[in-house]
Amino acid sequence: MNRTSSNAQNVHGWERAASLAGGLYLLGKGLRRGGLGGLLQLAMGGMALSRGVTGRCEAKRIFSEINEQAAMAEGTSRHLPLEQSETDRQRMRRNAEAATATATVTGNQGLETPAGGSTGLG
Repeated sequence: MNRTSSNAQNVHGWERAASLAGGLYLLGKGLRRGGLGGLLQLAMGGMALSRGVTGRCEAKRIFSEINEQAAMAEGTSRHLPLEQSETDRQRMRRNAEAATATATVTGNQGLETPAGGSTGLG
Protein backbone atom coordinates (compact mmCIF):
# COMPACT_ATOMS: atom_id res chain seq x y z
CA MET A 1 0.00 0.00 0.00
CA ASN A 2 1.29 3.45 -0.86
CA ARG A 3 0.84 5.44 2.28
CA THR A 4 0.83 9.17 1.59
CA SER A 5 2.20 11.56 4.14
CA SER A 6 -0.28 13.75 5.98
CA ASN A 7 1.33 16.85 4.38
CA ALA A 8 0.67 15.75 0.79
CA GLN A 9 -2.06 17.65 -1.02
CA ASN A 10 -4.95 15.47 -2.11
CA VAL A 11 -7.48 18.19 -3.02
CA HIS A 12 -6.89 19.94 -6.34
CA GLY A 13 -8.53 22.11 -8.98
CA TRP A 14 -12.28 22.55 -8.95
CA GLU A 15 -12.64 20.48 -5.81
CA ARG A 16 -10.39 22.87 -3.93
CA ALA A 17 -12.15 25.94 -5.35
CA ALA A 18 -15.55 24.49 -4.40
CA SER A 19 -14.28 23.86 -0.86
CA LEU A 20 -13.16 27.48 -0.59
CA ALA A 21 -16.43 28.86 -1.95
CA GLY A 22 -18.59 26.47 0.11
CA GLY A 23 -16.59 27.19 3.25
CA LEU A 24 -16.97 30.96 2.87
CA TYR A 25 -20.69 30.55 2.14
CA LEU A 26 -21.27 28.39 5.24
CA LEU A 27 -19.22 30.73 7.44
CA GLY A 28 -21.30 33.70 6.32
CA LYS A 29 -24.58 31.82 6.69
CA GLY A 30 -23.60 30.54 10.14
CA LEU A 31 -22.70 34.05 11.34
CA ARG A 32 -26.06 35.42 10.14
CA ARG A 33 -28.12 32.57 11.60
CA GLY A 34 -26.65 32.28 15.08
CA GLY A 35 -27.69 29.69 17.67
CA LEU A 36 -26.82 26.01 17.52
CA GLY A 37 -27.63 25.73 13.79
CA GLY A 38 -25.35 28.67 13.06
CA LEU A 39 -22.60 27.14 15.16
CA LEU A 40 -22.83 23.90 13.16
CA GLN A 41 -22.67 25.87 9.91
CA LEU A 42 -19.63 27.76 11.19
CA ALA A 43 -17.91 24.46 12.04
CA MET A 44 -18.68 22.93 8.64
CA GLY A 45 -17.66 26.11 6.86
CA GLY A 46 -14.40 26.24 8.79
CA MET A 47 -13.58 22.65 7.87
CA ALA A 48 -14.39 23.23 4.20
CA LEU A 49 -12.39 26.47 4.16
CA SER A 50 -9.42 24.75 5.79
CA ARG A 51 -9.66 21.96 3.19
CA GLY A 52 -9.65 24.49 0.37
CA VAL A 53 -6.79 26.60 1.76
CA THR A 54 -4.43 23.74 2.64
CA GLY A 55 -5.39 21.37 -0.18
CA ARG A 56 -5.42 18.50 2.33
CA CYS A 57 -8.37 16.41 3.47
CA GLU A 58 -7.85 13.64 6.02
CA ALA A 59 -11.22 12.03 5.25
CA LYS A 60 -10.37 11.85 1.55
CA ARG A 61 -6.97 10.31 2.38
CA ILE A 62 -8.59 7.60 4.51
CA PHE A 63 -11.23 6.79 1.87
CA SER A 64 -8.55 6.67 -0.81
CA GLU A 65 -6.54 4.16 1.25
CA ILE A 66 -9.63 2.01 1.81
CA ASN A 67 -10.41 2.12 -1.91
CA GLU A 68 -6.81 1.16 -2.73
CA GLN A 69 -6.94 -1.78 -0.30
CA ALA A 70 -10.25 -2.95 -1.80
CA ALA A 71 -8.80 -2.76 -5.31
CA MET A 72 -5.78 -4.79 -4.22
CA ALA A 73 -8.01 -7.43 -2.60
CA GLU A 74 -10.19 -7.59 -5.71
CA GLY A 75 -7.14 -8.04 -7.92
CA THR A 76 -5.89 -10.85 -5.70
CA SER A 77 -9.22 -12.67 -5.73
CA ARG A 78 -9.34 -12.63 -9.52
CA HIS A 79 -6.26 -14.85 -9.63
CA LEU A 80 -7.74 -17.58 -7.44
CA PRO A 81 -8.63 -20.70 -9.44
CA LEU A 82 -12.39 -21.09 -9.20
CA GLU A 83 -12.60 -23.80 -11.83
CA GLN A 84 -10.19 -26.70 -12.06
CA SER A 85 -9.04 -28.27 -15.27
CA GLU A 86 -9.29 -32.01 -15.88
CA THR A 87 -5.51 -32.24 -15.48
CA ASP A 88 -5.72 -30.59 -12.04
CA ARG A 89 -8.51 -32.97 -10.96
CA GLN A 90 -6.52 -36.02 -12.10
CA ARG A 91 -3.40 -34.78 -10.31
CA MET A 92 -5.37 -34.18 -7.11
CA ARG A 93 -6.97 -37.65 -7.36
CA ARG A 94 -3.54 -39.30 -7.82
CA ASN A 95 -2.22 -37.38 -4.80
CA ALA A 96 -5.22 -38.43 -2.72
CA GLU A 97 -4.86 -42.07 -3.77
CA ALA A 98 -1.14 -42.01 -2.96
CA ALA A 99 -1.84 -40.44 0.42
CA THR A 100 -4.50 -43.02 1.31
CA ALA A 101 -2.64 -46.05 -0.07
CA THR A 102 -0.58 -46.50 3.09
CA ALA A 103 -3.03 -44.97 5.58
CA THR A 104 -5.01 -47.15 7.96
CA VAL A 105 -8.65 -46.23 7.64
CA THR A 106 -11.41 -47.74 9.72
CA GLY A 107 -14.57 -48.45 7.73
CA ASN A 108 -14.05 -46.89 4.32
CA GLN A 109 -11.05 -48.50 2.63
CA GLY A 110 -10.78 -46.52 -0.60
CA LEU A 111 -11.81 -43.52 -2.61
CA GLU A 112 -14.28 -45.55 -4.68
CA THR A 113 -16.31 -46.72 -1.68
CA PRO A 114 -18.58 -44.06 -0.22
CA ALA A 115 -18.46 -43.67 3.53
CA GLY A 116 -20.98 -46.04 5.11
CA GLY A 117 -22.04 -47.33 1.69
CA SER A 118 -21.53 -50.53 -0.16
CA THR A 119 -19.54 -51.24 -3.27
CA GLY A 120 -22.46 -52.99 -4.89
CA LEU A 121 -20.48 -56.22 -5.06
CA GLY A 122 -22.18 -58.12 -2.29
